[in-house]
Amino acid sequence: MGLTARVLAIDAGNSKTDVAVVADDGTVLATARGSGFRPPVVGVENAVDALAEAVDRAFAAAGVSGVDQVSACLANADFPVEEEQLAAALHARAWGSAVQVRNDTFAILRAGITEPRGVAVVCGAGINCVGMHPDGRTARFPAIGRISGDWGGGWGLAEEALWFAARAEDGRGEPTALARTLPAHFGLDTMLALIEALHLEKVEPARRHELTPVLFATAADGDPVARAVVDRLADEVVTMATVALTRLGLLEEETPVLLGGGVLAAQHPQLNDGVRDLLAARAPKAVPRVVTASPVLGAALLGLDRLDAPREVHERVRAHFEA
Repeated sequence: MGLTARVLAIDAGNSKTDVAVVADDGTVLATARGSGFRPPVVGVENAVDALAEAVDRAFAAAGVSGVDQVSACLANADFPVEEEQLAAALHARAWGSAVQVRNDTFAILRAGITEPRGVAVVCGAGINCVGMHPDGRTARFPAIGRISGDWGGGWGLAEEALWFAARAEDGRGEPTALARTLPAHFGLDTMLALIEALHLEKVEPARRHELTPVLFATAADGDPVARAVVDRLADEVVTMATVALTRLGLLEEETPVLLGGGVLAAQHPQLNDGVRDLLAARAPKAVPRVVTASPVLGAALLGLDRLDAPREVHERVRAHFEA
């Protein structure tokens, strides 16, 4: 029987996976990076196979064959039933004595706080929000798109910008510079040309996300329609955070509100200012800040929380990743 470590931390997003092996004293023995985790596309077993490649490399580098606790924060774990299904799949790999699966938004939240207490709003390709209370309660949203009431995220913002630009060009909507800036990004002259290119896939559908920075640049140049979209996103971010704080009974207490994901981490001035101004009005005791720490740190800390590890162990893990 091989040597064991304390925690296997997994942060698996749609585009990449990071893993870390943590010893009893908080020393990070090894890390590894793998491909994205997409069970809805490839199936649960194939998705876990992709995780296994990175885990095997990390175990080999650390010189261990298993851990006491697997702490996995996974994209597409949006409902408890999905967390249970994925936990069973990970447990079958025998990487650790115990397995805990959470949505990957929890990793971003835990990476940005010193204790399991706070709220995180993540706006990347999509948008999500989670909260944690020291007594173990959590707040979360399904966050699977429009059917769960979501608005925002990079993909949603690109679609919104296209909608306004198309209507501006054909006369159904108010004028906006987006009708010029969006097609120009792809070297096209009109929205009609861009719509045709997207429809016939002369521009790959995956490239639509490139239009989100164009939206923000157009807003920064003063376009009223683009600015209104950015203001709506600020409102949505603060609405999600305020609801999570309220559910956890933290609205009247000084509480961190972490902002993560590519859209929020870019710190666009209008969006940044809007989020802070609205939070100050609706949740005056919230303390907003952008998360810059690696989410796999959050997964590791959640595993150590589960094991009631001493504070100095948490601090050693944090020091490793923040260095």
